[in-house]
Amino acid sequence: MTEVSDASHSGLDVSAVSLTDARLGEVDVNRASLWRVRLRGAWIHEVEIDGYVGDLRINGVDVGPLIEAELDRRHPHRAAMRPDDVAGFREAWDILESLWAGTVDRARALPPELLHEQVDGEWSFVQTLRHLLFATDIWVRRAILGDPAPWHPLSLPFDEMEPDPGVPWDRAARPDLDEVLALRADRRATVRRVIEGLTEEALAGRTEPVDGPGYPPADSYPVAECLGTVLTEEWQHRLYAERDLDVLEGRLTR
Repeated sequence: MTEVSDASHSGLDVSAVSLTDARLGEVDVNRASLWRVRLRGAWIHEVEIDGYVGDLRINGVDVGPLIEAELDRRHPHRAAMRPDDVAGFREAWDILESLWAGTVDRARALPPELLHEQVDGEWSFVQTLRHLLFATDIWVRRAILGDPAPWHPLSLPFDEMEPDPGVPWDRAARPDLDEVLALRADRRATVRRVIEGLTEEALAGRTEPVDGPGYPPADSYPVAECLGTVLTEEWQHRLYAERDLDVLEGRLTR
């Protein structure tokens, strides 16, 4: 048996490989992507999975619907993040703005330096807000409104994106909270205008391909999918932020 221990293999691409009889213990696979993985005769204990889970079968049971139902039960507003008409999108955006207001109030109560601290290697609170700037820039300002280069220098792309010389990507920037919140307010107002101006016909339609390189690629996208992606990003990253704020607040009370 080949032994690999006390080593970092970040960014490793493993595919079409058999790990029969392998043993994995105390392994960190943060931000890993796993697909078409099959475990037979496995022994799994004390395993935590946090992320998108699709078509996951455990002992013959598709657990995806069970997970979705439990998450909806725990978070009563979660189902509203899957709207299928204009009124539903407006309701979802109202909910998100209200929830985020409470999260920002929690963050303001912390020492400013903690808002740049990464918990368990995840984005800091400020980086999370910067990423949401990027999400709005690409799916609303670029894809829907047609601005070929809508991003602000502080916009933060997702880590897995291929670098693009035309897209800012300053992960080390440390703007203060108020500066980022001002940008967030501008982006939220843009989303609000788009949603308030929607018709059912427009929601069911597609975007016009944007002119110019960048992300997402120049193509036509379903409008509902673009807006739905923004809702998902806002919902999920607020949950991550709340989780990390719990940790940061706990440090102050020790």
